[in-house]
Amino acid sequence: MNAQALVDERGELWLALAPLWLDREPSERDFARMIEVIKRHELSLNELEWIFRLELAPVMARNQLSIAGSWREFDEYALMKRLVAHNLRLKGWRRKSWALFSGLTTMMTRHRWNELIARVMMERGESPDT
Repeated sequence: MNAQALVDERGELWLALAPLWLDREPSERDFARMIEVIKRHELSLNELEWIFRLELAPVMARNQLSIAGSWREFDEYALMKRLVAHNLRLKGWRRKSWALFSGLTTMMTRHRWNELIARVMMERGESPDT
């Protein structure tokens, strides 16, 4: 897959989910936008989990650890460049390594992710045990 195909396929979703990593709790507006974009992409909860863990968290967690990180908002162009570069390399041993360490890269935002997934499930009319 090339860079443009990645942007076309995932760009909107990645940018919609980026507020999970800001220094503030996502607003109702943020959650509503995330849910709307997730609905358009028609992804399963399992697919969303792996996008969160492998495609987003390795890039976004670096921002949280950086002293000079952008905490109030993201430069969407720079963020997209980093996400595309990461995802173009996400094959073989790199993919396996990120899967192994995804608990570390997601722990700072897991509570926000869980809230989002609960809202997605409610929107879809799913219960937690389905």
